[in-house]
Amino acid sequence: MPLHLIGCRRLEATPVFDTYWRFAATRQSIYEARLDGTPAPWTDNPVLREYRFTNVFRAADRVSQFLISKVIYDSEEHGADDLLFRTLLFKFFNRVSTWRGLERAVGPVSWSTYDPLRYGEALDELAARGPIYSPAYVIPPPRLGAARKHLNHLRLLELMMDDGLAGRIRNAGGLHELYETLMDYPSIGRFLAFQFAIDLNYTPLTAFDEDDYIVAGPGAIDGIRKCFGPAAAGHEEAIIRFVVDSQEEQFARLGLPFRGLFGRRLHLIDAQNLFCEVDKYARVAHPEARGRSGRSRIKQRFRPLADRMTTIFPPKWGLTVERQRPSVEVNADGSLSMLT
Repeated sequence: MPLHLIGCRRLEATPVFDTYWRFAATRQSIYEARLDGTPAPWTDNPVLREYRFTNVFRAADRVSQFLISKVIYDSEEHGADDLLFRTLLFKFFNRVSTWRGLERAVGPVSWSTYDPLRYGEALDELAARGPIYSPAYVIPPPRLGAARKHLNHLRLLELMMDDGLAGRIRNAGGLHELYETLMDYPSIGRFLAFQFAIDLNYTPLTAFDEDDYIVAGPGAIDGIRKCFGPAAAGHEEAIIRFVVDSQEEQFARLGLPFRGLFGRRLHLIDAQNLFCEVDKYARVAHPEARGRSGRSRIKQRFRPLADRMTTIFPPKWGLTVERQRPSVEVNADGSLSMLT
């Protein structure tokens, strides 16, 4: 495979690096086909048909779409404190059913009407019925004296609000400073701080360029190792930036069509997420490739969800969403129903 000069180091790409680009093009074509109302199956790729993978663009994924359309840019106008409170409260659990359950129990979610007792009781009841945290990634418990993890997260959120975090975010000089600000709080490590920074950057509180800064998560580090071998260790952020900077060249080299997200290029966070997804994909497509974790199986099987697919993105991105595409609902059997 060709050598690439990345961060003043020449790295030799493995076959998984070409798979990275083929995966991106094929997974994006599935997303576009579903938006177009094309019936399943949307690909003949056996791995993509059998297992669940997130969308190529982070903001297009189901949970991010709910955050953008129902938490940040819902039917109400929210002030800075409410935007911060709502966004972080959703992200601590990162689970749509938890948010909906809270709304049913306490009404409109707002810092101005926040009652820790009511919210705590509501979360207690939801936790008694089933999981309230997303399995997508681990949310470490802050140690703030409460008996249960979710009650400690409420205390952490209160601490952040009382600390004037909304004002600190609005005065931040960039995505890196926002990330460093979030790192100041208990249990918010590198990975979570950066993910939360990206989520807060969807709000009107900031308008930072997503290509300003990146933090490679554990899954992305595994994916990068599979694409470039052990010599990539310590150069993960430079590799992610290389991928973003050379994306048009790479798609053209392999003859892959890729229109982006309504014309939006891959940004650093998207490339980082893609490395995480390719780490999983390679467990089946390239079982000989080894990451640091040594994981060899993909846990989640693909199962169509009966959720309405939305195309809501931060207005500041200036995307022109193709309105001629019908709104579709994916039924439990994989078929689609048109929505008006």
